[in-house]
Amino acid sequence: MTADARRRLEAILENELDVARELTESLDAERAALTGVSPEAVIAQSALKVSLLGRLEQLESSRRDLCREHDVELPPAASAAAADGVTARWRSLMELMVRCRAANEVNGYIINVRRNQVRELIDVVRGTKTFTYGPAGKTSPKALRALARA
Repeated sequence: MTADARRRLEAILENELDVARELTESLDAERAALTGVSPEAVIAQSALKVSLLGRLEQLESSRRDLCREHDVELPPAASAAAADGVTARWRSLMELMVRCRAANEVNGYIINVRRNQVRELIDVVRGTKTFTYGPAGKTSPKALRALARA
């Protein structure tokens, strides 16, 4: 790999790291929004996340093209100067992406819990919930009547 190609690859990886850091912050903000009371904040954070993922995809495409053009494999082989800038950036990027994936999974879990809560509340209001609590605080197999009629 030429020195120029190495510099370009390091620059792309550095850009990917910057976007991955922004994505980590965005996922943290998204989690805060998901546990808050502002649907607008959730929408804004989700839009930012999608935008950052698009930027990562573009950078990844550029990186793959450059690697293919110069016959470079990532991750670099252990014997290929393990302490060089490309290897260090690659490892940092992979660590950040693992954290992003975990954070995104947590956010997805929160979304699923909220969705189930809303579905259960709607079922209670409609009177279609199979188990509800009665006046004594005990569960009964079927609600006696719907809380609301349309």
